[in-house]
Amino acid sequence: MTQPSPIKIVVLISGRGSNLQSLFHAQQAEQLNVEFAAVISNRPQAAGLQFAQQQQLATTVVDHTRYSGRESYDQSLIEAIDSHHPQLVVLAGFMRILTPQFVRHYAGRLINIHPSLLPNFKGLHTHQQALDAGVEQHGASVHFVTEELDGGPVFLQATVAVEADDTAEVLAARVLHQEHQLYPAAVQLIAEGRIALVDGRLYFDDTVLYEPIQLGG
Repeated sequence: MTQPSPIKIVVLISGRGSNLQSLFHAQQAEQLNVEFAAVISNRPQAAGLQFAQQQQLATTVVDHTRYSGRESYDQSLIEAIDSHHPQLVVLAGFMRILTPQFVRHYAGRLINIHPSLLPNFKGLHTHQQALDAGVEQHGASVHFVTEELDGGPVFLQATVAVEADDTAEVLAARVLHQEHQLYPAAVQLIAEGRIALVDGRLYFDDTVLYEPIQLGG
């Protein structure tokens, strides 16, 4: 059977780019059928840019400190992304609240990874939130991005057990390990055409998906 053409992706980062690295390594291992069109950061000093450059990936900086507001910044970001004509935009630790105009522009082709089992523990400090809530299960979720913060449809999750002696840092490290398996698997589902968001509704293998798929489940 002929291998389908890889989908073009643009990855947005703000920091070290550990999830970018997991995507790149999965592609190199032929577990992820994508072409990295570009890596874009809002921070010139983001460590993930150095990794991308070492791997000879195209990089761009759209520095948010040079803009007076979110709308003007996001418009420039849209122009930078669209110059590469990606089929999917992947948020990988991109620490910006995106404007509705940006989210609508990429409706159905913008995904994010969040370190909790959504809809639980939206926002920041998710691991401490989980510990404070006393939950027994924590994890990470991949979702399509909508105008609601961390509120878009979730299609893939990975779960870790919360141990009695966990600190936020220890729990975060265990979840991050799962993220590095989860994100490549999620992007591959999209690359294979198995996951799609159509008119706000999730489909998996052309069937409506009502609950997130569990990685390894």
